[in-house]
Amino acid sequence: MDTVHIVNREMAPRGAFPLILTLDTHGVPHRWISWQHACYYYAKDQVAWSLGERAFTVYGGLNRITGERSSITAASIIAIKGKAMAMKAFSQVPPLNNRELFHRDRQICAYCAGMFPISRLTRDHVVPFSRGGRDMWMNVVTACRSCNEKKSDRTPEKADMELVYLPYVPNRAEYLILTNRRILADQMEFLAQHVPAQSRLHGKRA
Repeated sequence: MDTVHIVNREMAPRGAFPLILTLDTHGVPHRWISWQHACYYYAKDQVAWSLGERAFTVYGGLNRITGERSSITAASIIAIKGKAMAMKAFSQVPPLNNRELFHRDRQICAYCAGMFPISRLTRDHVVPFSRGGRDMWMNVVTACRSCNEKKSDRTPEKADMELVYLPYVPNRAEYLILTNRRILADQMEFLAQHVPAQSRLHGKRA
C-alpha cells in the first residue's frame, strides 16, 4: 500500500492531500472528506472497514508514559459506522451547477457537437423558462455561446436545432466523480462500478 506520511497534522496545509472517499457500511458511496475528518472517524472508532491502494499516516505527540509517538493510518476509501445515511443520499438528485453540468456533458455543445473550453460554454435550458421549462438536470444541456444565442428563447424544434445528446441526471457516484479534481486511481475504480452504463463519463475515462 502506498503511504503518505504527515509528520504534524497542524502543519500540513489544507488541500495538500487527496480527499478520502467515505461509504456507508453497505459499501454505498457517500461523500468526500478531508484527511483531518478521516482522522476524527478513526480516533472515534467509527471506521467499519476500508479499501484502496493509497493511505496516509498522521503522527501526533509523544506519550508521556511510554514515550511513543501516536499515529493514525487511514485508507483512501473508508466505510463509516452508524446510520446508513448514504443510502438515502445515493438516490437524491445532486445539486445542479455549471461546472458539474459541463463535466457531465464532457464540455461538448449539445447542438453543434463541438468541444469548447469552459469559458466559452453556457447552460442552455432545452425548454426555455418562458415556455414553462425548469432549471433541472433533465432540462439543461451544455451549449457554446454561439449556439445558445442562435437558439435564443426557443425550443430546439422551433429553432431547427437538433440535440446531439440527451440530458440526464447524474447519480451519486457520478456526481462524486464530477466534483473531485484529484481522484485517486483506486477511488475512481470503485466509483466506476456505481456509474450507470449510459453515463458519458464512461467515454471520458476511456
